[in-house]
Amino acid sequence: MTAWLLDPGVLHLNHGSFGATPAAVLEAQQRIQERIELNPTRFFLEGEYQERLDQTRRAVARFVGADEAGLVFVTNATAGVNGVLRSLEPSLKPGDEILVTDHEYNACANAAVVSASRAGAVVTTAQVPFPLEHRRDVVDAVLAAVTDRTRVLLIDAVTSATGLVLPVAELAAQLEPDVRVLVDAAHAPGMIDFDVARLGASYVTANCHKWMCSAKGAAFLWVRPDRRDDVYPAVISHGYNGGWPSAGGHLHAQFDWTGTHDPSAWLTIPDALAAVEAMHPDGWPGVRSAIRELCLRGRDVLIEALSIEPSAPADMIGAIASMPLPSAAHSGSAIFDPLMGALRDRHGIEVPVFTWPAPPDRVLRISAHLYNQPGDYDRLAEALAAELGA
Repeated sequence: MTAWLLDPGVLHLNHGSFGATPAAVLEAQQRIQERIELNPTRFFLEGEYQERLDQTRRAVARFVGADEAGLVFVTNATAGVNGVLRSLEPSLKPGDEILVTDHEYNACANAAVVSASRAGAVVTTAQVPFPLEHRRDVVDAVLAAVTDRTRVLLIDAVTSATGLVLPVAELAAQLEPDVRVLVDAAHAPGMIDFDVARLGASYVTANCHKWMCSAKGAAFLWVRPDRRDDVYPAVISHGYNGGWPSAGGHLHAQFDWTGTHDPSAWLTIPDALAAVEAMHPDGWPGVRSAIRELCLRGRDVLIEALSIEPSAPADMIGAIASMPLPSAAHSGSAIFDPLMGALRDRHGIEVPVFTWPAPPDRVLRISAHLYNQPGDYDRLAEALAAELGA
């Protein structure tokens, strides 16, 4: 059995969008689901669910440098962002500002707009250059957009569209506690050296189904101790009035049970951590180093093929990287550019090409994980040459 179930007839260069789950982890998920179905009442109500969830929490807390009391599970980072923003709405006043960058993931930027509108607040946007030359460009752009009405900064640890590792800790050090920093770290755990407590932010949410390779639908939210008492999930359930007993404190009571759902994705996270760690002789540090080196190698190949300059310094790249492509008249017709379909249908390459930041500008984004090889990016470069006439 191969380690991954990815279609061998397709060249997969888009780990960043949805991740890929090792076969062994999917088998573990099936065993968990079968265990649940043997007796759902016993599993959920007689302690086995909570015990397994707490074991998973311990494993994730160790992996990301968090304390267990502040860590809870959600289905994805977008759900984590929504929970925090909804919890902050009562503290926002008319005219207050939620600050985002123009690189923010669209779903989370939308959540900020909705929460701000409910409170009479507004969303403001820091214009971060791309391409850029230095991490300081991000710090300067964000700080220049902060005003005396800024209450929250929502910022990516690694941007989705542009693949930039942002200087979150530097910004949190200058803004907290007056401005609450909410980190959308959807791509960070498993890709980069990542320690949530050292970031200094109020809130950190991240996916486990991307670079940690759990089953899909697994993510966590961590809240700093001084911010925990007033944070609730976007879905209020039994824990609000003590109807879901939990020994873990306020956050666990609120988040550990938000209604019946399939928790198997959460419970596979320890299996995923072990499976991926075993794929490299140096464990997870080796995994992170290997996929970053592969991504940088792929970026170099494409930079040469496209005759462009690097869009960011190497120290701002993890295992995803984006490159501007020549503008195309049709690139504004949809989020995803027709070139993406051409690369898939004519060359068997799955890689995102999308409009960014606005039509007719577009970018191509590569990802790297352990199932990729250096030659994959040579093949992509050849396909681009054929499609772009380079």
